[in-house]
Amino acid sequence: MRTRNREPQTLGEGTLDRMARILAARNIAPAAVATLVDEPEPFSPLDALSAGMPPRYQAAVADHPQVLAWARDVAEAAVAPSRGARRQVTTGPSLLMAGVVGAGKTHQAYGAVRQLVQSGVGVRWRATTAADLYADLRPRPGVDSERELAAVSRCPLLIIDDLGAAKASEWVEEVTYRLINRRYNYELPTLITTNLAIKDLRAYLGDRVTSRLAQMTTRVEFEPVDRRRHRTAA
Repeated sequence: MRTRNREPQTLGEGTLDRMARILAARNIAPAAVATLVDEPEPFSPLDALSAGMPPRYQAAVADHPQVLAWARDVAEAAVAPSRGARRQVTTGPSLLMAGVVGAGKTHQAYGAVRQLVQSGVGVRWRATTAADLYADLRPRPGVDSERELAAVSRCPLLIIDDLGAAKASEWVEEVTYRLINRRYNYELPTLITTNLAIKDLRAYLGDRVTSRLAQMTTRVEFEPVDRRRHRTAA
């Protein structure tokens, strides 16, 4: 006779209730039933956040005063969707971090998101480099680029890393304008890093984009030190 291997099944609440009533009728302590249920392992919101981050930034800590101030402002703007529910990031200010390659901007951006979660608010977020973003949004067969643009535009918190690293073109300027303009209109918090000096952004992005960025973001210029090379030398 062939034995069929079956995956272990989890007992539902209704099944456990029926078993408890049967055991009680037979004067058997129900404590034994409790051992049949696996208790879920604790999984904190910070654990969930770190699981979705690149390994290099899973332990990132924001320590720049203006980055920490931004995280506090976004946390204070969070609202609860219903009474008693956890507050969620829905609107808030944006931050533009400028500095040379290796200055720690990306580290600070991921650290800021971790700081938000540690403050007790929930946040749906997305992180991408500008080059990857343009690649995802470029029209091609089988892909609804307009739907993808709408999804990125509506994301409650968006990190755009290395703005200005992709080759400039009329299409890049148009897509960037559409994305930034939507986030500007709906006051959605956006973290942007760039290797360009703030004064050079206008030449790359055009007047319409830089005007909105100037209004929607707090701008932070990092000191001209490549921390990656500094750590290697140390």
